[in-house]
Amino acid sequence: MTEETPLSTIERQQRLVRFVEQHQRVNVPQIMEAFAVSPATARRDLDALAEQGKVQRVHGGAIAARKAPPEPPVLQRSAEQGDEKKRIGEAAAKLVNDGDTIFLGSGTTVLEVARHLHGRRLTVITNSLLVVNALADSPGLTLIGLGGLFRHSELSFVGHIAEQALAEVRADKVILGIRAVDVEHGLANDDLQETMTDRAILKIGREVIIVADSTKLGRAAAAFVAPISAVHTLVTAANAPAEFVEAAREKGLHVITA
Repeated sequence: MTEETPLSTIERQQRLVRFVEQHQRVNVPQIMEAFAVSPATARRDLDALAEQGKVQRVHGGAIAARKAPPEPPVLQRSAEQGDEKKRIGEAAAKLVNDGDTIFLGSGTTVLEVARHLHGRRLTVITNSLLVVNALADSPGLTLIGLGGLFRHSELSFVGHIAEQALAEVRADKVILGIRAVDVEHGLANDDLQETMTDRAILKIGREVIIVADSTKLGRAAAAFVAPISAVHTLVTAANAPAEFVEAAREKGLHVITA
């Protein structure tokens, strides 16, 4: 009879992720029994996995991370959570003052913001073809479109050329949609190139406003964009989970529900 070779830390943590996903919620004693580890090792493993966004830490243990499902192309998403997005767009537009220079990102929720800005005296910078089309005939509005690599699924421009252009502009407010928002793990997207462009966008605004419907909250996605501390205001739906809203406010965010 041969002794079983002890698992390495990486192997044990990989199995622990599957263990949490299988049970959905586990506590430290369960991990100690399943993996024959000490309480300190179990907690260290959970802390490490929580930092990577692979599990969500709770008192005494962990729960499975809520991963955002794959995102369909922007035109397919236009009707999803349509009423929520319209209310969010209207509420976010009210945060914009006449005379502001603002940046509008891509996505269907930001598009709803743009639709509520017609007739305003503003300068709008955007990398979204949808936003350009929505505001092209708006009187009194100065529209600046950024070029770059065209991302067909989002009808937006990303990449090095867009980021070089972003280095030349500044905005009073940046209004950005995002794939996933988590109080502990921050902002995340699925596409790495879009993520790099979003990081450049966040740098140009004095105030950062994230617009996100309820399906984006408490979720994880593959590519980290920025910590939650990068956000000043979150505009979300009235049906947003109360515990998420409370936790976001405790982190110092101004949260508006619409």
